[in-house]
Parts: sequence; C-alpha cells; structure tokens
Amino acid sequence: MASAADNSAKNGPLSDTIPPLASGDRLTRPEFERRYAAARNVRAELVEGVVYVQAAIRHQQHGQPHALLSGWLSSYFMATQGTDVGDASTLRLDADNEPQPDILLRIDSACGGASSIDAEGYLTGPPELVVEIAASTASYDLHDKLNAYRRNGVQEYLVWRVLDDAFDWFVLREGRYERLPVTEAGVIQSELFPGLWLDTAALLRGDLAAAIETLNPGLDSAEHAAFCQRLAELRTKENSKDDR
Repeated sequence: MASAADNSAKNGPLSDTIPPLASGDRLTRPEFERRYAAARNVRAELVEGVVYVQAAIRHQQHGQPHALLSGWLSSYFMATQGTDVGDASTLRLDADNEPQPDILLRIDSACGGASSIDAEGYLTGPPELVVEIAASTASYDLHDKLNAYRRNGVQEYLVWRVLDDAFDWFVLREGRYERLPVTEAGVIQSELFPGLWLDTAALLRGDLAAAIETLNPGLDSAEHAAFCQRLAELRTKENSKDDR
C-alpha cells in the first residue's frame, strides 16, 4: 500500500489536491467555485451552502420541457428590447447560493434591472424571473432553492412540475411568494413582465406553436407596448448619465 509520502512524491503535496464536488457537501461559495473550476464534465449548484451535482438528464422529464419553455420565453425576449434571457447561467446570488437556473429572464441593468454581469462574466444579483423544471413538489426547487430565490429578491419564480403535470408561478409580495392565478383556459400572466402569457395546457401537451399563439396577443397588448417604452426611456436616461 502506498504511503502518504509516496502519493505526495507522485502527485505533489496532498494539500494541493482539490477534492471533487459531491452532492451533500457543505461549502462556502469560494470553495465551491474552486472545486467546480477543477471539475470535469460536471454540472453542479450551491444552494443554501449545500452542493447538488446534477445527474444524467432524462429527455421527457427535463430536456423536452426545458426546450419548450426556452422557446416560449425566447419569443418574449425577442419582442421586448431591454430584457435579457439566459439558459443554465451560473448565478452568484449570495454567500451560500450559486445556482444555475434552467432559464431566466432579466431586465437589463441599464434599464433598471436588479442583476448585472460582473467582471468575470457571471451574473450577480437577482434576475427578475427564474424558471426551473422540477420532477415534483419533493424537489429542492420548491424548498431550499425557492427560499434562496425569495430571500434574495427574485421577483417571479416559475416551476414546471413535470411528474405532476402542473406549473407553479410565484410572485414576490412583501417578502413572501404567492401563486399567480390561473385562468379557466389554463393561462398564467406575469405581473412583472406585461404580455408574458403562459398557456400551460399547450405546453403540457408539447404544443409550442399553440403556446406562442397564446403569447402573441400579450405581445400585441397596450401594456406590453408601454413596458417596452418604459425600458427604452430608462436606457436613454442611463446612457445620458454615462455621457456626462
């Protein structure tokens, strides 16, 4: 059996060895980032100081729902200048949380958004909308991660519970998440992003075209036009400050 001295001579000092990431590890964010940078072919998150290493992704339970939601949300982004969309972006949220949301929609910082891109190219601060695909209500997406997003001021949080064939769309009110109402037709409308309408029945049956048809009237609404105008005015005001 090789001794510690033998291993040290072969692989360098043991203190220089970076341990692998493992689900359940309790780490600080700097230590999580150090181990993540050294990892290979691993996707992991830090949620409330606990590491979660993602397992292989199943198509029907995650890959396809992710693609459907990305198509729907990207359609809104393309029609709404002043917003920004992201897929699996690392999010430096606080000292104990560095998740990788499945999808996010944010207001550009030049237009008054709460999140920004730091010097290393990572998102920092709370995006206005975070979207996650979860297996069921047992998922940490609806427990520890939900609390982390709530505490850090993510204004809206959308979760597709795939095994339950259900959506939960939360809005932050006075420090608490409350569910947005669902119409009889199965449509949920964002409060923060005017015109962002989700046809839950269409997405549950995998019909992205129908979901976009439901979204289009929202994009054509007066509320959406006013929102776009407000974002443009905020950007102009911010640019004028930079020119001084």
